Amino acid sequence: MVMDDREGSFVAVRRISQGLERGNGNTTCHSTSEVVVGSAAWLGRGLSCVCAQRRESDARPSFDLTPAQEECLQRLQNRIDIAYDSENPEHQEALRALWNAAFPEEELRGLISEQWKEMGWQGKDPSTDFRGGGFISLENLLYFARNFPKSFQDLLRKQEGDRALWEYPFAVAGVNITFMLIQMLDLEAVKPRNMVGATFLKFLSENESAFDLLYCITFKLMDHQWLAMHASYMDFNVCALICR
Repeated sequence: MVMDDREGSFVAVRRISQGLERGNGNTTCHSTSEVVVGSAAWLGRGLSCVCAQRRESDARPSFDLTPAQEECLQRLQNRIDIAYDSENPEHQEALRALWNAAFPEEELRGLISEQWKEMGWQGKDPSTDFRGGGFISLENLLYFARNFPKSFQDLLRKQEGDRALWEYPFAVAGVNITFMLIQMLDLEAVKPRNMVGATFLKFLSENESAFDLLYCITFKLMDHQWLAMHASYMDFNVCALICR
């Protein structure tokens, strides 16, 4: 899975199944890579990375993990388990870094400040909004801001498309997307219980940033759905559900 921020576009690798080979009780997925380039319009198709489609006559595939996949999943679960701690200097520094990435020309007056509402937090203390997503939701936002700054700024400042008078809150949306992905991919389970989770862990074992990259793509997809629906603030929860 690859992303690019050139001229506001994304580049992603979509895995397309070429068949299943079974041997010694294991299921192996053979796939080729297709590079897709474009704006957010293709994300609804590209996000559905299905490694293999099971026919009715096929045996149920195994979702057992390789040792490498187990290690990658455990590291990701360790990240997910960390709650945001407003007294932790590392967490405080990450929050300041997010502000600096979002508003590099505006000095932050404090970790509790009315300024945070400019980013789409519900109040002047962002720490109260991290309960659903934990520290990893802050890491996701910071990863997006540092690695794809143009797309991040476009979403933050609502610069693409015909925007509604009442927009979704950017930062709160970001925390909700983290929570949604954790639930959708069943990342707190010992091992995947569906093909979507198993496919994601294959990507994760190839690239430790797979979750952060998927987060960025999903954020773009959510905004695309928002524009397609001509949504307003009251439609935010509906739009988020469609992205699932």
